[in-house]
Amino acid sequence: MTKPLSGKSVLVTGGSRGLGATTAAVLADAGADLAISYASSDKKAEAVVEGIRSKGARAYAFKGDQGDPSASEPLIHQVVDNFGKLDILINNAAVAWQGKTIDDPEIDNAAMDRQWSINTLGVIANIRAAAKLMPDGGRIISVGSGLGTRVAFPGTTDYAATKAAVVAYSKGASRDLGRRNITVNVVQAGIMDTDMASGSKDNLPPIIMDSHAIPRFATLDEVTAAILFLAGPGAGFITGTVMDVNGGFTA
Repeated sequence: MTKPLSGKSVLVTGGSRGLGATTAAVLADAGADLAISYASSDKKAEAVVEGIRSKGARAYAFKGDQGDPSASEPLIHQVVDNFGKLDILINNAAVAWQGKTIDDPEIDNAAMDRQWSINTLGVIANIRAAAKLMPDGGRIISVGSGLGTRVAFPGTTDYAATKAAVVAYSKGASRDLGRRNITVNVVQAGIMDTDMASGSKDNLPPIIMDSHAIPRFATLDEVTAAILFLAGPGAGFITGTVMDVNGGFTA
């Protein structure tokens, strides 16, 4: 079986559950060694690590708060200290706090500010730290949302803006790092059946599913396939790109 990521070391942020855990497992199957970061659940993180090690890959879990940008550089150094290098960075960790319009007196602006710190400032700090140590030919992939391109309904302003900012930063970073053949891309995932969407699958307003050409949730495998492609050798000339895996939401 071909393992296109043999010899590569990867960091997946938010890797203890959902898309992050699935991505880590898929990249390990492709031959990579994996580090994951996580915010709270030691037990879930250790289960992911043990699953990766059972595949014959090296794996580590590092606890940290992506909402604190000062934590990014130590995290990247921990990965490099354990693997000797960092070839691929997958910015997956994020939160989605939505539902209230910006003029709603009950909106929690402190939570919205925290969302900016996790979804945008933390991702930017990760990219900055990784860019200093990543070897030429590396890959940086951030998981975004179709709301970063198309805000189709109210109550998503801050979340959508956090994701749009990551797209703009990634496009700029692709220019800065292109001379080193480091690619920087965004996968805009559709709504997935993960903890982030817990409890909403059967209670979504019709406008949400009606906004999709394919009116269903994305599977984790569908989104991870795009991440694997951009991380692999066949995507070396793709950079500054947004890949939509969202059932035509942004069509």
